[in-house]
Amino acid sequence: MATTVGVLYGTGFTLLLSRSLMRVLIGVVVLGHGTNLLLQLAGGPPARPPILGVAPPEQFADPLPQALALTAIVITFALTTFLLALGYRSFVLVGHDEVQDDVEDRRIARQKAPSAPLEDGAPHEGDPLADVERADDEVEAEAWREAPR
Repeated sequence: MATTVGVLYGTGFTLLLSRSLMRVLIGVVVLGHGTNLLLQLAGGPPARPPILGVAPPEQFADPLPQALALTAIVITFALTTFLLALGYRSFVLVGHDEVQDDVEDRRIARQKAPSAPLEDGAPHEGDPLADVERADDEVEAEAWREAPR
């Protein structure tokens, strides 16, 4: 059973790291099932209900893992409905459910070590960073023009 929990967690985290919101949704559901299985395993073997007078206290089941499993079910359901709404909204606005990079994030990722500007503060002609920034400004302007209003 520990292997099954490990496989469920590994699959869930792998799906969470993808760019598609539907895969993220399936990853949350798989992680929820893995968590429920882990909590039930932590509860130990089946035992008697914890009602005084029915059985000796040594035979009682621990109710805490069952309560935590119910809480995990509710949290998984809430995240599932939120991600379904988010995926639907993304599909309506963009036409697909893939999460895109932010223009600013792409610009920062492409930056290399900053070059020293000339004395007047303007970059010189052969500066590759100036070309990258100029291209980034064009990408940002294009994204601004194509943004839904």
